[in-house]
Amino acid sequence: MAARAYWKGSLKLSLVSCPVLLYPASTSVEKTRFHMINKETGNRLKQQMVDAETGEVVENDQKGRGYELKKGEYVEIDKDELEAVQIESNHTIDIDSFVPKEEIDKRYLNHPYYIAPDGKAGVDAFAVIRDAMKDQDRVALARIVLTNREHVIAIEPLGKGLLGTTLRYPYELRDEDEYFDSIKNPKISKDMIELAGHILDTKAAHFDPSKFRDEYEDALKALVKRKAAGKPVKVAEREEKPDNVVSLMDALTQSLKGKASAKRTAHSAVRRVAQRRPAKRPHRPAARRRSAG
Repeated sequence: MAARAYWKGSLKLSLVSCPVLLYPASTSVEKTRFHMINKETGNRLKQQMVDAETGEVVENDQKGRGYELKKGEYVEIDKDELEAVQIESNHTIDIDSFVPKEEIDKRYLNHPYYIAPDGKAGVDAFAVIRDAMKDQDRVALARIVLTNREHVIAIEPLGKGLLGTTLRYPYELRDEDEYFDSIKNPKISKDMIELAGHILDTKAAHFDPSKFRDEYEDALKALVKRKAAGKPVKVAEREEKPDNVVSLMDALTQSLKGKASAKRTAHSAVRRVAQRRPAKRPHRPAARRRSAG
């Protein structure tokens, strides 16, 4: 059963528009979550807002919003003042432009949404916009208001529908130079790069998310299951990290040898299994078996 639509409105391209529904494309519902509890009673705990200076509990009618001008000094913003600057949603995804997909910096990608037609009335217009983007291999950049904030959203064809991904604003990204400027450019020998290239070849694969495994999530579920069943939980000892220093060239060489050795071992095992299997008897015609009896 599909989830409820998160947003309902229209997708608009110039004078062409169609009613659409927006659904979150990701979910964290399946992740294991914990609540704070009282260890003595087993009851769940509730959080209270307290004054940072007095330590007194603050009631709902005393709560407000404030922007910190400097340490410990706030300017209070009233609810009415905040609502005055909020953007009112017109429930329209207004397409501004179409850009090549490869030009979109992946750092700007934020939250994904599925966009589907709302009812039969706008299916034709929806299909025209979707298929035109397929033919041109372009991604639409549009504006949408979600939770009182305007977002830029990138829209591209996905199967029979559309995938919309909200984009971050430039001020939300950190400058990579702050982190990369101090990285040195050491002289690396061609042999090392070739060895690393061979290791890459042994790990070559295709993108397949179905093979992703959240081992920590699996361990959490197993832990909860054992505890709920009253079974003892053995705490594993942390493995000590080896402190031996291996040269980069040695590490690359050993890595490549390890991969080659693993492949040879696997092939040898297959050959041994094949050799142990009894040879199949040739199939004899039914008439011949009857005469032999």
